[in-house]
Amino acid sequence: MSTFAAVGFTVFILLLFAGMYMSLVGLPGTVVIFADVLTYAAVTGFDRVGVKMLLFLLFFSIIAEIIDVLLGMTGALMPIPSKNMFFASVSGAVVGMFVLTPFFYGLGTFGGFFLGCLIGILFAEFIRQSELEAPFKASTRAVFIMIGGKMAKGSIALVMIFCSLANIYS
Repeated sequence: MSTFAAVGFTVFILLLFAGMYMSLVGLPGTVVIFADVLTYAAVTGFDRVGVKMLLFLLFFSIIAEIIDVLLGMTGALMPIPSKNMFFASVSGAVVGMFVLTPFFYGLGTFGGFFLGCLIGILFAEFIRQSELEAPFKASTRAVFIMIGGKMAKGSIALVMIFCSLANIYS
């Protein structure tokens, strides 16, 4: 593998992680994952990733963004991005990767990133909610909808990453 190819593949993997993180913080991360895989496929001449896989990823990306819009309409709690949330989510993601990678290898790396990041976001949000006065706290329903939505979007992003990497490495 040439240096250029190694750098390109490293950027590809880093963008997959960025897409996963963006999905968890409420940004269109699945779109980033889809665009990353599409770019990889175009650069490699659609050798490892074909049109069927791209359509599969596009479908899941659309589903994930529809879920995000529907959750916003149902009154789910939308965490306010802050330095504390960023620090907690990144710390959780790193810890999750270190814990799950030895047991599940590549899937553990992305799965640990997902679960650790989610736990970090929830931890920061629960701390923020505990500091609020009673009338300003989010309802239990809103918190559970937020958790379910983040789990759904993150799981879809994880499936997209797993399928695209399985296609590339097969």
